[in-house]
Amino acid sequence: MTGAALTGALAAVGLLGAGWWLRRRYVTVTVDGESMLPTYRPGERLLVRRVAAASLRTGQVVVLSRFGRPRPAAPVSRDPAPGPPQWIIKRVAAVPGDPIPRDTVAALRGAPGTRVPDGRVVVLGDNPPRSLDSRQTGYVTTDRLLGVVLRRLR
Repeated sequence: MTGAALTGALAAVGLLGAGWWLRRRYVTVTVDGESMLPTYRPGERLLVRRVAAASLRTGQVVVLSRFGRPRPAAPVSRDPAPGPPQWIIKRVAAVPGDPIPRDTVAALRGAPGTRVPDGRVVVLGDNPPRSLDSRQTGYVTTDRLLGVVLRRLR
């Protein structure tokens, strides 16, 4: 193999590796529903970065597996399959160790303790009348986390 051919082969392998890494690190999702109005509108596409639950911060917008469904074991495709949405988009209101937001989250008024427990978060939609979130369901487990919304895609 010549030097130019070897360089070309190495470049191709590098590009494939970079593409694989990007697909495992970033995902696009399409908004379906009005729970995050006016921040995100139905049909908007969002770039999501996969993150560890320990890196979550209050105020971030996250994508989680839908209530009532466990997170799929296999990596998700760039977009969920057609049909009912697999994912929900919500804003983080409290992370483990934060005070329990009893005043704004009715489902947690009777929760034991004073702090959000490990492995749990409180998430809220920006449009309360159109959002199924922690106000009704209480804590959400962090194993449902897909990632954090980075930005809209054009």
